[in-house]
Amino acid sequence: MWLYFRFPLSLRLVEEMLLERGIVVSYETIRRWGLKFGPDYTRRLRRRRPGPNDIWHLDEVVISIAGKKHWLWRAVDQDGYVLDEIVQNRRNTKAAKRLLMRLLKKQGVAPKRMITNKLRSYGAARRQVMPAVEHRSHKGLDNRAENSHLPLRKRERTMQGSDRQEASNASSRSSRLFAICLSRPAQNALLSPSTFTACKRRRNGKLRLGNSREF
Repeated sequence: MWLYFRFPLSLRLVEEMLLERGIVVSYETIRRWGLKFGPDYTRRLRRRRPGPNDIWHLDEVVISIAGKKHWLWRAVDQDGYVLDEIVQNRRNTKAAKRLLMRLLKKQGVAPKRMITNKLRSYGAARRQVMPAVEHRSHKGLDNRAENSHLPLRKRERTMQGSDRQEASNASSRSSRLFAICLSRPAQNALLSPSTFTACKRRRNGKLRLGNSREF
């Protein structure tokens, strides 16, 4: 149960992990365990109070929402806990400043150091919001914030793979139906009425296309 609340795992993933250890339970049982023991685990995992010696790792990643490009801005502390995240349609100083303002309001205290990638908007926003905070900008220093994006990217790849598989299955079903319509018309009597109608339309369309090519 600790893994379920600490990491972005689904109920079915926890079910498989327990199965590998010889524990056979259903995901519904795990869900009920979560309802019963979840509040206690949540209190244990709750982050300690923010302090002036904290280190903020900031990063942004591009995402697609309804076919439009957006940017997911995220802040992580030195222990890997996500402090805040916000979706914006810009990747500029104004967007970085908005993230820093939200962080200061939520945390109540500025950090000791801020680590980002080489995006110059972070430096410009820091000079406006908290100029006394140390800022380190290097590609290799921002791994902690970049790693926090991995679960999101994994879910995106899973969803994209599912969409491609569904499209492939639909194309395969259409091809099989087309082959039945053209090469085995005698078997049309075995098809359902709706499928027979679709077959007839496809076959007539193919014949019209072939006749037009002859002329």
